[in-house]
Amino acid sequence: MESTLDFEQVDISTFFDQESEVPQSAQNAEVFTENQKKLVNGILEVIKTIDKDKAENFQERVKDLETLAKAVANFPSLLERHNLIGGERTPTSLIDSLIDHQDAGDSTLQLPSKAVLGKGLLVAKTHTLSTLQKYVSHMGAEYEYVARALESETILSMFSLLVEDVYLNLIRDTTQPIDFRREWALSLLLLWEHWNDQTIETVAPVLQSVWTARRKLAPAFGTMMGTSELLLISMQMDDQWISFIKQKLSNQGVSQAMEEFLFGISYEQILSLRANLKTKGIPAIGRDEVSKFLGEHVKSDAGLDYRDFYSLYTIRRDNARSRARLNLEGPHKTLEDYFIQFVTEQNKEKQINDTFAKS
Repeated sequence: MESTLDFEQVDISTFFDQESEVPQSAQNAEVFTENQKKLVNGILEVIKTIDKDKAENFQERVKDLETLAKAVANFPSLLERHNLIGGERTPTSLIDSLIDHQDAGDSTLQLPSKAVLGKGLLVAKTHTLSTLQKYVSHMGAEYEYVARALESETILSMFSLLVEDVYLNLIRDTTQPIDFRREWALSLLLLWEHWNDQTIETVAPVLQSVWTARRKLAPAFGTMMGTSELLLISMQMDDQWISFIKQKLSNQGVSQAMEEFLFGISYEQILSLRANLKTKGIPAIGRDEVSKFLGEHVKSDAGLDYRDFYSLYTIRRDNARSRARLNLEGPHKTLEDYFIQFVTEQNKEKQINDTFAKS
């Protein structure tokens, strides 16, 4: 895809405080967002009246998270200019490094220490929110709304992990316009600094709804096209998802990634199953029969747990990366990659239109 837009390159470090020697985040190390703090503090007060020991256990966990948050915050901010042992580092130099680093393999040792440590903190926070949610879900119907709210916050935290992967994938995609890749790189720096992202707030509810709707359907593993399932899902979604379907589903990579998402098995397994069923003259099978016809165990029907969502995403992600690296047939990106790329394109188009409207 080629960009027809011209952008003047600006050193983004000019948007941040270049003189600060103590990162702003270190002065205000926070584990939870304001909404999360209200939820956690409020329900802990209730738990104290029910089970004082359990409340103290939760409070100790929160204190441990706060200690971790302070340690992470003590590392130099990714949004400021710093003279480090290895030389000067600016947000722009970090973005350039992300754009230029195209080596295959795991990138952990190429990432800033703050990003890696912050990811560990996010995982610990996600588990804490999930544990609290499970406890509250057994407190009775009057607290059901709190349990649902905690579940939503847990899933949002999981999506922070997921969108980090997506940004890294898109940044490394040299077929994308350079201005888009730099924008994703800046979004990644902001994510690493705060582990919160505006795109997550937009994308997470949509993908979560698709995931939930997908489980309620009974895909016919026969034609393996998922057309009727996709239409049923789309009818329940917002305008952005419907626009994505209308504009991008004709793209072969998108349609293949969509099938992987819907059916919960790989592109290669889809081809194998389709051929197997055709040979045996079987029109359709259910999810519980997929493993038998493939001759291997596959987890095609995952639950609604945030760990299931992330686990199956990572399988699709790793398969897509392998195909891209080996130049094999099948989707070279995940559905999440394609959707977030689409959201970025839509936002950029809206910005341009708004600019023209004001001139």
